[in-house]
Amino acid sequence: MVSLASRNGEKSVDIAMRVMRAGGSALDAVEAGVKSVEDDPKDTTVGYGGLPNLMGEVELDASIMDGATLMAGAVAGIRHFKNPISIARRVMEQTPHVMLVGRGADLFAEIQGFEKCDLLTPESKAEYEEMRAGRIKARLAAYEKVHSNVLGWYRKYAESAEKWGTVNVIALDRNGNLAVGVSTSGLALKLPGRTGDSPIIGAGNYADNRAGAAASTGRGELAMRVCLAKYLVDRMRDGTEVQEACVMGIRRILDLRDPFGGRLNVLALDRNGRAGAASMEDGIVYCYQDERMDHPEKRESVQVKV
Repeated sequence: MVSLASRNGEKSVDIAMRVMRAGGSALDAVEAGVKSVEDDPKDTTVGYGGLPNLMGEVELDASIMDGATLMAGAVAGIRHFKNPISIARRVMEQTPHVMLVGRGADLFAEIQGFEKCDLLTPESKAEYEEMRAGRIKARLAAYEKVHSNVLGWYRKYAESAEKWGTVNVIALDRNGNLAVGVSTSGLALKLPGRTGDSPIIGAGNYADNRAGAAASTGRGELAMRVCLAKYLVDRMRDGTEVQEACVMGIRRILDLRDPFGGRLNVLALDRNGRAGAASMEDGIVYCYQDERMDHPEKRESVQVKV
């Protein structure tokens, strides 16, 4: 069964499904679906137009994984190219490496022929300036005194941050191959160089044809501590139903009792094309479509409480 799931709206699912219906692979589908969000300047949490770090620079992270071969590619800290998902795929297919970061990732993208651009749109710059001058002014002052109170600043920020955002697209193609792609601009006003789970294989992204595929959104540090995506896939490998595996993953995060707080959501697709999702908060939705459906449908993620 050809099927798709995404945590970033119907558009990415619709585009990815068109790719597979035209004969494209799961990898082709997730790359196309993720790119559609990266290219949208109205989405200030992914790609072009993403909100910057504390220094006003946009830093993009992404990863992609092939469930058939367990090959993966990832980039972190991309500053001059708007489609990190495609750069990550080139890392996977054109190099012996899995991850490139910062200046090296940008240089690789330039060598590969990707077009340079200014990632900070006028709209995202204006929002950044508003945030600097307004509701987190005190926290920026705390950052300037990082040597003494950065932990307290971060705790308050993580508890109240609204600009968490990541696009994940998971696909199962007609050949039974799974793939997952993840892309983000990270936490708005993050510490420069901060990297979350999105480019970390096993934490924010994992796919294995023998079991399933999974990805997460939210405060990536939580997912990184338990290798969350790999944990979900391993539960499916053990025979756990996909939705229950998602719930188990969120429960494992809640058991951390992390002092900095933050929210997390997980999305998964098993090897038979069944989808599941779980979240730490209410009202989270994801989109699903299989080959029998004319349009993607929104489904509610299961909230898991402490």
